[in-house]
Amino acid sequence: MGNFLRKARRAPKRGVQERRTFDGEGSLIQGSTHGPHVSKAEAPTFKMAFFMRASGASNAELISRMRAMGSIKSGRVADVMTAVDRGLFVPSDEEPYFDVPQPIGYNATISAPHMHAHCLDLLEDRLQPGARALDVGSGTGYLTACFGMMVDGKGGKAVGVEHIKVTSLLAELTESSKSNVRKSAAGHLLDKGVIELHTGDGRKGWPTAAPYDVIHVGAAASGTPRELLQQLKPGGRMVCPVGDALDQHLMVYDKSPTGDSIRERAATAVRYVPLIDEKDQRNRRPGLF
Repeated sequence: MGNFLRKARRAPKRGVQERRTFDGEGSLIQGSTHGPHVSKAEAPTFKMAFFMRASGASNAELISRMRAMGSIKSGRVADVMTAVDRGLFVPSDEEPYFDVPQPIGYNATISAPHMHAHCLDLLEDRLQPGARALDVGSGTGYLTACFGMMVDGKGGKAVGVEHIKVTSLLAELTESSKSNVRKSAAGHLLDKGVIELHTGDGRKGWPTAAPYDVIHVGAAASGTPRELLQQLKPGGRMVCPVGDALDQHLMVYDKSPTGDSIRERAATAVRYVPLIDEKDQRNRRPGLF
């Protein structure tokens, strides 16, 4: 990101709680009106309000403080975020236990912990043992690891898709994410085949393992991602940021039990990097959303 935006999201000192309304890519924003594709009956209003950000000296301390502050609603989500150490998925020159997005290279970011928590809370009731989950734009593998921990058992599977391929200078994100997951509490799930991490165009999903009970998209689509909705199981849920650089909302799509209709609503205003192809991702200027 550019210097101005890096300063805007600079993390607080450890143990210090901070109030903000915007903190860069992969973050909640409070103060917008309502998002795209929301039925009139359900169009939410986002009131301008401050919210708290936590930090900690360890992953356990960060998650404990987030839970106490209400950033994590579900005890099950808090447990899995405690088990999967964020520090293993953030570059060594960044501060992993601040509730802010972190750059991971290739003009990409790992979302802030509160955003991961929010998405996991939205999906938690469908992330049961035996479920299938797709993580589009899996980055360093953190959320895919959390999914794997939650769906393990009864044939459950968590699939991560990242489109960055090998270059001569930098390791492939997919391969580095496998290394990250293997070092974490979810590492054994790679060997069991519960977690799969692939290189591909996530905008097309991963049809081989479809249909999915849960789909999470970690970058902002310009419109409703219909190709991904086709891979959602009847009764399944997808969360995906939708919109442009100035107006994005985290959309929740619920497919009916019969699979013949989709109900959609906006959960909150957000700011994410755009969902684009590999070439545009590499050429994208840091600091532009």
